[in-house]
Amino acid sequence: MDKKNNSGAPSSAIYGLGFIGAIIYYISTATGFWIGVLGVLKAMVWPAFLVYELFHSIGA
Repeated sequence: MDKKNNSGAPSSAIYGLGFIGAIIYYISTATGFWIGVLGVLKAMVWPAFLVYELFHSIGA
């Protein structure tokens, strides 16, 4: 019997909400079409930016 592991569900919801928020932010501040496309790409990897800035600010 296969058992499903749903332990990542809450973190997926947080990522999803953050993704939607990031898309709204980046598209609303875009000055052109390609900047908007770049914003969507940035929205996909926003956790990487967040972790980088966190490590940078704590001096790691």
